[in-house]
Amino acid sequence: MADETAETGGADASGKRGTGPDQGPDRGRNQGRGPCPEAGPTRGRARVRGGGPGPWRGWRAAAEEALYGPGGFYLRPEGPAGHFRTSVHASRLYAGAVARLLVRVAGELRAAGDLDEVVFVDMGAGRGELVTGVLAALDASAAPGAGGGATGTGVPAGGPGTTHGPGGAGPGAGPGGARPEPGRLPEGVRLRAYAVERAPRPAGLDPRVEWVAEPPAGVRGLLFANEWLDNVPVEVAQVDDDGTPRYVEVRRDGAERLGPPVRGADAGWLDRWWPLRGPGARAEIGRPRDEAWAAAAGTVAAGLAVAVDYAHTAGARPPYGTLTGFRDGREGPPVPDGTRDLTSHVALDACAAAASGPAELLSQRDALRRLGVSGQRPPLALASSDPAAYVRALAGAGEAAELTARGGLGDFTWLLQGRPAGGY
Repeated sequence: MADETAETGGADASGKRGTGPDQGPDRGRNQGRGPCPEAGPTRGRARVRGGGPGPWRGWRAAAEEALYGPGGFYLRPEGPAGHFRTSVHASRLYAGAVARLLVRVAGELRAAGDLDEVVFVDMGAGRGELVTGVLAALDASAAPGAGGGATGTGVPAGGPGTTHGPGGAGPGAGPGGARPEPGRLPEGVRLRAYAVERAPRPAGLDPRVEWVAEPPAGVRGLLFANEWLDNVPVEVAQVDDDGTPRYVEVRRDGAERLGPPVRGADAGWLDRWWPLRGPGARAEIGRPRDEAWAAAAGTVAAGLAVAVDYAHTAGARPPYGTLTGFRDGREGPPVPDGTRDLTSHVALDACAAAASGPAELLSQRDALRRLGVSGQRPPLALASSDPAAYVRALAGAGEAAELTARGGLGDFTWLLQGRPAGGY
């Protein structure tokens, strides 16, 4: 699940990046691929990893097996970070901002009533990079001499609560808003951290993290799904020459053909969220993502559920869909053979409507700026008064600029859904 500097190359709205010196395009860059003919292979160019082309089936079943089945992409030893990186990998500022949001949620929950434990859920955790970063940010804030204070699992916080969140940067922002501290949890509040992932628990993960296959119920705190929904498999539909939307079927070698007409709930979803106009028009049917998000957000009894992804909304859907593949840092054909990621942009407006609670959609640029990550350069006066601090702040401002860049990571969309009520 996945990130402009000279070292890493350019970024676009997808944010998915290569990992080697010759990375290729970022994951999700494809804004629309051409339609497939009504029959016959169209993309059989990729090398197949044994077993022949296999049977024809819908994209949802094919992607489910290729990503999460035995030997699937997300269960491979190198993990997704071996093929691309996300905002989490791009800078520690990202996890710090999420930690700040957690502190803010905890403060509001405490203000609303008794709270002795706040929960953080890293949904679609990969190898636990985000939850590890959040714990590290809170630990650093709690260190002697730090301005804040926080806790690991079961350890009470050491001081009065401060809350920073999308309403503003709050105290502790560094020069230029580059490395603001997350602040501290309310006094006496313990933190319990979960990582939700299908892959086995990675070796060396912080023992405070509970590794689970499903999110816990009754969460009072923050559930954060960073680039999870784009990897929830969905069906693909395409309009045939007669104007009928049909399921696209695929083989293991990536060849496609048109299948039966889209019916039932899938047809209803297309009519409401992504009407297809004219032969060749193509869409990913996001209904399983709506259901997945509603279920995940529904585990939050009080607090906030956040989904972050490259997304589109009604009125700006791409005409040919966005399904694409990533392997070894390069974008390529979406071949469901288990050797690559399969991803497509998310209709986050549909996801928001599927879950209960007030919702807000905003760009990552705006969300992070509200959380104190601005990319503003530190004042030049700091270079004279404290050169080392200036260099650190300048580096942090560069990282913040990458996370909030137009045409790059800043164009990601955040869905913030309050549970059960109240805006964040």
